[in-house]
Amino acid sequence: MEPVSTVFIVGAGPGDPELLTVKALRLISEADVVVYDRLVSEPILELIPAGTTRIFAGKAARDHHMPQEEINELLVGLARGNRKVVRLKGGDPFIFGRGSEEAVHLARNGIPFEVVPGITASAGCAAYAGIPLTHRGLSRGVNFVTGHCQEGHLDLNWKSLADPDTTLVVYMGLTNISLICTELIAAGLPADTPAAAIHKGTTPEQRSVLSILERLADDVQGAGLAAPTLLVVGRVVELAETLNWRLPVSGDDMEAHG
Repeated sequence: MEPVSTVFIVGAGPGDPELLTVKALRLISEADVVVYDRLVSEPILELIPAGTTRIFAGKAARDHHMPQEEINELLVGLARGNRKVVRLKGGDPFIFGRGSEEAVHLARNGIPFEVVPGITASAGCAAYAGIPLTHRGLSRGVNFVTGHCQEGHLDLNWKSLADPDTTLVVYMGLTNISLICTELIAAGLPADTPAAAIHKGTTPEQRSVLSILERLADDVQGAGLAAPTLLVVGRVVELAETLNWRLPVSGDDMEAHG
């Protein structure tokens, strides 16, 4: 039987290379080949040693450079070639990163793998924008959802998400931001609930828009934010101006920070 190598499914975090785990950095430095996603930042890619094979497998909405099925088969093929493979994914590979789908495919094909968690986009971007995802008296829990439509339909339990005592974090929600805000208000979340949009959080290009739910879509459009942008809805957003340790802020209730 030909030797088979282990595939390391590694979270690269939200963008700042100093947020990489020690294990992630070691594996990147030792890899024979790195298969990476669109959201892995350029400073992190620059940590890949010269001579290491790089394979781009990025995906954006309606623009898949490499379909997921091909990525799955690529990882199997590389492992069977006995090469040390790092599958590098933005944020954490098991939170809206499809890392679990790749792990399932590897397991079904008898390929050993390890998962290296990364700092999630929600935790990293919110912290760099001065927004604690939980805070006593403001939020007793967090909901993570994707705002990306499946087959043209955004199938979310709006009633359960419209909870004023929890924080809602929406990944990939920029395209459907108007729908998301409208549905949350219709489900009972107050229109004046604090809300934020964070573009390229933890990177030098980070920009934040602080607003309220009924105005968030218009304010984001006015600020010209593009993907990747994370949405945070909940009373914890009230703390952003006080806790924004990284960027200057003003006293207005909505400000685009960049």
